[in-house]
Amino acid sequence: MQKKPGGRILRLLLQSYTGCVGLFIVTAMVVFAVFAKQIAPFEPNAMNPLEMLKPPAFCEGGSMKHLLGTDNLGHDIFSRIVYGTRVSIIIGVCSVLIAGFIGTAFGLVAGYFGGFADAVIMRVTDAFHAIPRTLLALVAVSVMSSGVTTLIIVIGVTGWITYARVVRSEVLALKNREFVKAAITVGTPDWRIILDHILPNVLSSVIVVSTLAVATSIIAESSLSFLGLGIQPPSISWGGMLSTGRSYIATNWWVATMPGIALTVTVLGIMFLGNWLRDVMDPHHTGSGS
Repeated sequence: MQKKPGGRILRLLLQSYTGCVGLFIVTAMVVFAVFAKQIAPFEPNAMNPLEMLKPPAFCEGGSMKHLLGTDNLGHDIFSRIVYGTRVSIIIGVCSVLIAGFIGTAFGLVAGYFGGFADAVIMRVTDAFHAIPRTLLALVAVSVMSSGVTTLIIVIGVTGWITYARVVRSEVLALKNREFVKAAITVGTPDWRIILDHILPNVLSSVIVVSTLAVATSIIAESSLSFLGLGIQPPSISWGGMLSTGRSYIATNWWVATMPGIALTVTVLGIMFLGNWLRDVMDPHHTGSGS
């Protein structure tokens, strides 16, 4: 009897410690983002001068009222981290959708048609690759107005290179397969071959790249916000919290450390999940856990 795909996925998940951890972290971050208003004990921008720079609950002088302490304006750090999850996930996912669409389209065209189209697309890809992504994003954000929409567009437009290269390499192998040659022989239009025969076979790789790219996009957003070119107050960003907290790192370490831990854990969780998805979507996977 043929095993159900769901059973195989569950078996691989149970065999992979990193996959379980990654799925748990990503699920928790999504819950925080969706139910931020219900989870956060305080309004994220509510200032309390009497509660400034209070240490976390597990430190001397701390209390359970402010689980992760407060910052220099009396903001509850835990509440701000929970609300900051929304920004990170929205920007990470939306920018990856843009990058994935652009990169996959370029990769399909370059790999399938080859020739002049391939040469032009690959040279453009090399040109983008030669410029550091962060520098390119810095220039674009400096020219455009700051905001969530701007960051999504900038990070998305500068993040399509990996998709184009991965998809192109797979299309080069797929277009010589028998089912593609048969479709060409019976006169199937090129666009129909690309959409019906080639695209479904490269989607697994696109999904894996997208999962890992979400982590990269979150880091890019935090970096830009840390430099003051990303999310602007009163909107909340982990990068902005890190930027504020760096002035207090020697005396009130939790102001910068807590959002830094949140960022690190989230990125690690997404990377763990991405590595697990790569194993699940690999048809030659032998079932060895990690």
